[in-house]
Parts: sequence; structure tokens; C-alpha cells
Amino acid sequence: MELSTATADEYQSLLLKISDAYTRGQVRAHQAVNIQLLETYWEIGQYIVEFEQGGQTKAEYGKALLNNLARDLTLRHGKGFSRSNLIYMRLFYVRYPIGEMPSHLLSWSHYVEFLKIDNELERRFYEQQRSQSGGQLLS
Repeated sequence: MELSTATADEYQSLLLKISDAYTRGQVRAHQAVNIQLLETYWEIGQYIVEFEQGGQTKAEYGKALLNNLARDLTLRHGKGFSRSNLIYMRLFYVRYPIGEMPSHLLSWSHYVEFLKIDNELERRFYEQQRSQSGGQLLS
């Protein structure tokens, strides 16, 4: 079926509106997932820290705790609970107290890289640079 020029223009406009709505929806969905993931990882870090601080045999059990959690959580939930990821979740909670919740513009991958930086001033600088670029890599 062939469309008249006016109808073709209207159709193109409709196509563009639908495509734009779909793209905006995808972006919002990704942002919502990212926000929830960051909040969940922060909460997991909180649970680990609180457990460690409450334990009487913290020094003895500390090394085994993350190994045990990594094994058991991976069995229950699959990927995402390696020992190193649990270390980063714990550090995420420690370095970002509730009053300093991190930017939701950045992903967990960004924060893992930032958590490797021990100097707080340097870490905050890179976070701010990355946030201002909308999470994009800076050259």
C-alpha cells in the first residue's frame, strides 16, 4: 500500500515518536535497574560490616566469612557474588555512608574502579568528573 506524501510524512512522524518513546523507556529502565543495583550492593555491604562488627571472633572468622558467603550466595543466586565483588560491596558501604550515597548516574563498574583508589580526595575528583560526563569515559 502506497502512502500519499502527507500521509507518508505523518507516518514518519509517528514512527519517530514511537522510536523516541521506546528509547526513553529503555534509558529509564536501565537507570532504575542501576539505582536498585547500587542500593542493593550498598545494603549487602552494610550487612557484612555489621556482622563483622558484631562478631566476637571477628579476626579469626573474617577471612573465612567472605569465602563462605561467596560460595553460598553463588550457589543460591549464581554470578555476582565472587569474593572480590563482596569485598567491593563491603568497601562501598564503608566509603559511602548513608548521608553520602553515590551518584546514580554511575554504574557499579564505575564504583568498583573508584573503590580501588585509596585517596579520598582523588576518588571524589574522578567521581565528579565521571558524573559530569554522564558516566561516559573521559579521555
